[in-house]
Amino acid sequence: QVQLVESGGGLVQAGGSLRLSCAVSGRAITAPVFMMSTMGWYRQAPGKERELVAGIVTGRQLKYADSVQGRFTISRDNAKRTLFLQMNSLQPEDTAVYFCAYNRNFGQGTQVTVSS
Repeated sequence: QVQLVESGGGLVQAGGSLRLSCAVSGRAITAPVFMMSTMGWYRQAPGKERELVAGIVTGRQLKYADSVQGRFTISRDNAKRTLFLQMNSLQPEDTAVYFCAYNRNFGQGTQVTVSS
């Protein structure tokens, strides 16, 4: 059983920054397993489909949505089995519920609201 606990969402003005965290736990998820896994962040805005924001594929390859390239950075702490998303230069269109994903598991989501 995989558990994902997100934190770090909130309300911020346009141009501001937020850092999301996702703690991953599960009996078989050791640090080496975590390091080689596929994980990422998705978001879903009202009335829109869930979309990939940033991902780490099989532990190595980084992927970003075009809309966040250069503003968002995905990273992880393997020892703590925690995934991060640093979001800079936030814009109102970044407003959404952000979900952590680990392999095919999703967290409950954390709300990010950017005011203009």
